Amino acid sequence: QPAARFHAQTIDLVKAGGINLRDPEYIATSGWTTVNLQTTITAKNPQGPYDIVTLLIGVNDQYQTGGDTTGYRERFTQLLEKSISLAGNKRTHVFVLSIPDYSVTSFATGSNTALISTQIDQFNAINKEVTLNYTVDYTDITPSTRLALTDATLIAVDGLHPSGKEYAAWAGFLAPKIKDAIK
Repeated sequence: QPAARFHAQTIDLVKAGGINLRDPEYIATSGWTTVNLQTTITAKNPQGPYDIVTLLIGVNDQYQTGGDTTGYRERFTQLLEKSISLAGNKRTHVFVLSIPDYSVTSFATGSNTALISTQIDQFNAINKEVTLNYTVDYTDITPSTRLALTDATLIAVDGLHPSGKEYAAWAGFLAPKIKDAIK
């Protein structure tokens, strides 16, 4: 459901605060790695500047490589630089979110969930360090996603992705920051 996405819910909260923003434009989609996102950005060649740019990428880098962080730092850095550029070089208009922890989902049943969680932490350590080095806002949503271990309503019916309820929590974290940046 498009209206349940964290982007859409965030925009709704910002608009409810009296700030007018356009509807979000989505470049990425679920299931992508940093390579997929880079390739699509190159192909679509978005121009910007955009009022706000969010970046949440890396869970599929972890999943598809078994936790190999080689190259992730470099690709994430390039994507963050592109995000800053797309925000008209306004770093205060770029918002990075940490990677959600899917080890708590039914999708991970039968897997080494402790290893998955540790690897997610390793990838998040990288994206957090890079983000803060660029003085860009970083929102750690990972602890919220781990609550799904005891609250199944935070997971979508597919057993893997966050539910609208979980996305609402992310929107609640982001909306005040975005309001402050735009004012």
